Amino acid sequence: MASESLWGIGIVEPETIDKINILQATFEAMRMAIISLGITPDTILVDGKHKISGIVIEQRAIIGGDGSEPAIAAASILAKTHRDDLMRRYSEIYPDYGFEKHKGYGTAEHIASLNRLGPCPIHRKSFNPVSNYYLELN
Repeated sequence: MASESLWGIGIVEPETIDKINILQATFEAMRMAIISLGITPDTILVDGKHKISGIVIEQRAIIGGDGSEPAIAAASILAKTHRDDLMRRYSEIYPDYGFEKHKGYGTAEHIASLNRLGPCPIHRKSFNPVSNYYLELN
């Protein structure tokens, strides 16, 4: 019997994000999350103006949905909580970057660590200033 869950998480690796762009990677993560549910929802609420391609389930794209739809707000919290936990684990592997503090967002501290250390394997090459780092190498 397949396991059913009321929520799912999808993770797209940095190399894939660099290859397909952040928006398409977000949609891919959404597809993964939907598949991981083990059930087929009646309707999918998407935060933003675009529906998820390749999904044949009814969808409603809602701009600002995290502020108006409790289900989208809850999904945003689950995603952020999962990402923050993942970044804390990455901080154990790459302790000098401060991921446990800035969670990978482009804060001054994060930029300073990139300038001091260069990128590590989890950095997206398409993320500026990481992209500048690779341009300077060439």
